[in-house]
Amino acid sequence: AFLVAAFAAHPVWLAAVGHFLVRADAPAPADAVLVLAGDSFGHRILKGAELVRQGFAPRVFVSGPSGFYGAHECDLAIPFAVNRGYPESDFVPLPHEGLSTREEAQWVLPELRRRGVRRLLLVTSDYHTRRAGRVFRAAGGDLSVLVVAAPDEFFAAGRWWKTREGRKCVAAEVAKTLGDWIGL
Repeated sequence: AFLVAAFAAHPVWLAAVGHFLVRADAPAPADAVLVLAGDSFGHRILKGAELVRQGFAPRVFVSGPSGFYGAHECDLAIPFAVNRGYPESDFVPLPHEGLSTREEAQWVLPELRRRGVRRLLLVTSDYHTRRAGRVFRAAGGDLSVLVVAAPDEFFAAGRWWKTREGRKCVAAEVAKTLGDWIGL
């Protein structure tokens, strides 16, 4: 009976998992925008660029780990946004060697502090907002961090399980979230 009830209610509890992953803030004025790495479709960089265009911050710092055919991700993301009409002067590349959200924070936060950033709009994919916000707030100390969600065509909180890419996205993010909670 329990299994039948659980199966019948799967849209409710699967949607709850998707909604749990999303913890985003409304954008507010800040010293800078930081676009996290990990989006090869350009949604994050375009969201960050749009926040600057709307006047929320004066510039976009673009995180860029290496490993993209010999380039740093920021070296590919910035021209992508420029080709879509955003001025190159709005962007500051932050190349680094981090391989996780936690390592990314360790690489980029010292540079943001050095540049006088005290209030930050952190842009990442919607499914990554809860974990990224937690990591950056913990590592950021007195830095004020607001997390702004960029859309992802493979994730919709209320129906992610209906596509293979949505299932892969949530499986990976849930595993990373659990790993982060236990310190992996």
